[in-house]
Amino acid sequence: MAEQHAPSVAMDAVLMPSTALPDDMPRIKGYDFNQGVDHHALLQSFLTTGFQASSVAHAIQEINKMIEKRLEPQEEEERCDSSPSHSGCTIFLGYTSNLISSGVRESIRYLAQYKMIEKRLEPLEEEERCNSSPSHSGCTIFLGYTSNLISSGVRESIRYLAQYKMVDVIVTTAGGVEEDFIKCNLLVPNDNYCKFEDWLMPILDQMVQEQKDEGTHWTPSKMIHRLGKEINNPESVYYWAYKNDIPVFSPALTDGSIGDMIYFHSYKNPGLVEQQGSVCQEDRDDYSGWGPGQTPYSQCQSDGARPDEAVSWGKIRMDAKPVKVYADASIVFPLLI
Repeated sequence: MAEQHAPSVAMDAVLMPSTALPDDMPRIKGYDFNQGVDHHALLQSFLTTGFQASSVAHAIQEINKMIEKRLEPQEEEERCDSSPSHSGCTIFLGYTSNLISSGVRESIRYLAQYKMIEKRLEPLEEEERCNSSPSHSGCTIFLGYTSNLISSGVRESIRYLAQYKMVDVIVTTAGGVEEDFIKCNLLVPNDNYCKFEDWLMPILDQMVQEQKDEGTHWTPSKMIHRLGKEINNPESVYYWAYKNDIPVFSPALTDGSIGDMIYFHSYKNPGLVEQQGSVCQEDRDDYSGWGPGQTPYSQCQSDGARPDEAVSWGKIRMDAKPVKVYADASIVFPLLI
């Protein structure tokens, strides 16, 4: 009987030689713990560990570039021709309300608490904050996050960033604001909202009076600035945003408990007008967005698609290197800090 052979078409398809790989092709290799525990080297090894690990490593690289760019002083001519912030780029942080309800809130508060400057390892003294000249950094950093990060332990990381002014602008949801003031452990007793109402109502009374007497135009960012002043608690993200004059944008601020309080207040002391009027324009912006929905859309009209979709619509520059990480923010966010 004649020897049987596999079909040549199948053989050629399966056994076709591969094209030679470039000499500089990265080799997949994880971290060797026999070298001891080096967290910096561990995060570096993410580049060659796996798909999402690689995305995290690329995100770290881009954030490090933001930091380096932000520390670069602009030339005098650039400062004169640039927008009021005089920065080379703007970094947004966006988050939804569930992040504020979670432990991620502390990470967000950390970001608002500390400024990214040469003395960023310690808070600025009051005199330094009052007498310092406008920042002429190489970029403006936006941080966007959803409320669940504020509700989580990430809140402390965000607070750290705000405390040392490591971000220039914060963008978040209504829950991302109010849950920083209410703060509890994920499950929120209704008593907390009752206490929040008792605290907020007198402040709203003062705001109405200032509107009548001084013609103050209240916007969401002005209201958050005022609440950060009134809370007067260094555990709060927005306390440090107030202290370090970090603007916080929350276009849907009334879409939550604060909106309920303003509505109830209108029956007792009508007249408060909350306007949507603040616009932020920067020539060179960088942003870090955490969570879906209103927050990323408010930062760069992101609708949840991949970054290349944003490039096609001109929302992100063609020469930018955006990174989208699919991971649990409560794991990755503190690692990035």
